[in-house]
Amino acid sequence: MLTERQLYILKAIVDDYITNAEPVGSRTIAKREDMHFSPATIRNEMSDLEELGFLEKPHSSAGRIPSQKGYRYYVDHLLPPAELSNSDVHDIRSQMTARFHESEQLIQQSAKILSQLTSYTSIVLGPEVFESKLSQLQLIPVSGDQAVLIIVTDAGHVENQTVHFPDEISSSDVEKVVNILNERLRGVPMFQLQHKLSREVSDVLKQHVTKYETMMTALKDVLADHQQEKVYYGGKTNMLNQPEFHDVERVRSLLNIFEEDALVSKLIRSEDQGLTIKIGSENEFKPFDELTIVTATYMLDGKYAGTIGLLGPVRMEYPRVISLMDYFSKDMTRLLDRDRH
Repeated sequence: MLTERQLYILKAIVDDYITNAEPVGSRTIAKREDMHFSPATIRNEMSDLEELGFLEKPHSSAGRIPSQKGYRYYVDHLLPPAELSNSDVHDIRSQMTARFHESEQLIQQSAKILSQLTSYTSIVLGPEVFESKLSQLQLIPVSGDQAVLIIVTDAGHVENQTVHFPDEISSSDVEKVVNILNERLRGVPMFQLQHKLSREVSDVLKQHVTKYETMMTALKDVLADHQQEKVYYGGKTNMLNQPEFHDVERVRSLLNIFEEDALVSKLIRSEDQGLTIKIGSENEFKPFDELTIVTATYMLDGKYAGTIGLLGPVRMEYPRVISLMDYFSKDMTRLLDRDRH
């Protein structure tokens, strides 16, 4: 159990290091207006905090920096109540006032604003495909062997994809297919589309469509893409501006991971509603063992819709980040429900 004095000094060291990214010495802490202990007393307490694992002494520096254990204690016990500044609220509202035509625009904008406000990397998982259902499907012929497939979900997500057919397809067959698919698949969860197409819709298509096999092959390939949820990024290279990330190889390994949406989704996705903070090695994936990942969920019609994630150095500005994440998760929930209804 830490003493009240140790708690006070630990918080001061973490706050100072978050701001300046330089090892903190006892004299620096003693000069704070709110600090009433002598440099000698502070130095002794810093030594004790180091022995307890809350502080580390980098190289030969006389100062100390927080350890991951120190950050965890700070986040769990020493953070002030989360309260967003008026300037942050103004910046967010000024960029989020538009009525977005689809959920995807809202998500992309949220990722962009969050990365701009924090100078960290933001990751937003789009409306969860396992909750989203097909609302409407259109197939617009471009040529005899090519068409554009437009898929609209009940979450407001719209996606266009080009469909290539092995053989030419008549416009009458295209019309029949669209009618059958909308009749049989409307309301079906997105991740079940391919299964439903093969098991329940194929026989109907076979009865009414001339080149049934050609159409089935093309549709299966396109609908297979809807097994994954969407991942949106903001400020992928923001970490280059942080002093902790001047190692080019380290940054390259992180940027390479951003090319693997399925892996990023697994790392960011939070099963628990609300806000979670994973510091350093708590992330259980080596390239992220010196990063903090803060996630918050947002809802649609009272159900989980997606996750907002923020990646930054362990020396993260936790009070402000937590306030921002809490605000964004609630605001995205509000805006998604508003635009849906």
